[in-house]
Amino acid sequence: MLEYSVTARRIDAHGSEARAGEATLVLDTDLAGRPDAFNPAELFLAAIAACILKGIERVTPLLGFSLTDAEVRLRGQRQDAPPKMVSVSYEIIIDTDETGPRLDLLHKNIRKYGTISNTVADAVNLTGTIRRR
Repeated sequence: MLEYSVTARRIDAHGSEARAGEATLVLDTDLAGRPDAFNPAELFLAAIAACILKGIERVTPLLGFSLTDAEVRLRGQRQDAPPKMVSVSYEIIIDTDETGPRLDLLHKNIRKYGTISNTVADAVNLTGTIRRR
């Protein structure tokens, strides 16, 4: 079983930072918000996006799938009381000459093997599409 570790700390009333290995990420923990850092909801969506993109890197060689670029767009819906994310939708956009059925196969494998996306799908309504650019 794999284990992951992140350490986060408050810098001041305007922000915090998270560290994993040699990487540092600035966190928006300011009550007023800040445009130069991800807030917790954006980090949540970014984790799903990273999972999808890593899944693409993992399964394209296995499928012999040819692409030149990939983009993921996500939207999350948050309810106020109690505060929580209730749904996430995504769109995967692929630059490829592969056929529609092959795009569908790629999408199926991304969803099947995504650690973060599988975890999120158990907690919220996670829906998405894949299309050619």
